Amino acid sequence: MKLYVMRHGPAEDDSPTGRDEDRALTERGRERVRGVVQLLVREGELPGRVISSHLVRARETADIVVSGLAHHAASAAKETALELAPGGRSLDLARRVEARGVATMVVGHEPDLSALVAELLGDAMPLPMDKAMVVALDLSGNAPAALRFIVEPRALTMVHDRRR
Repeated sequence: MKLYVMRHGPAEDDSPTGRDEDRALTERGRERVRGVVQLLVREGELPGRVISSHLVRARETADIVVSGLAHHAASAAKETALELAPGGRSLDLARRVEARGVATMVVGHEPDLSALVAELLGDAMPLPMDKAMVVALDLSGNAPAALRFIVEPRALTMVHDRRR
C-alpha cells in the first residue's frame, strides 16, 4: 500500500487572528504545492485519499492536492484527522490507513511527520522535511516500510531510494 507523507506548504508567519492554527498558505506556498502535485501526476503517483490536519495551512495544501488530481482525471477523497494535528497520534492513523489498502496522502506538520516516517521506516528520516516535501513509502505488509522516493519541493525533483 502506498503512503505519501506531505508537509504543508509555506505559510504566513502570522494569521489575522493571531492564532497559529489559522495561518494560511502564502501565494509562494500555493505555487510550490501545485508544482509538487504536477510532478506527482506526471509520475503517475496518484493517491486515492488525502487526509490532512485540521489546521488551515494543511487543509489548504490538501485542497490543492485534490484539485490538482481532479484536473488530471484522477479523483481523491479528502478528509481531516485530529491525529495529524501537531502532537497527534499520526502512527495510529497510518496503521488504520494501511489496513484500508487505498493509496493515501497524509498532510501534516513538523516535527511529527519526520517522527512518523522514521517510525515507519525503522530508521532516521533521510532528509529534513521541507515545506511541501513528499515522502513516499510502501507499507505493503513490510515491517518496516520501504522508502520509495522523496519529492524535494524547492528543486521539484524526485529522489528514489538508492538503497533498493
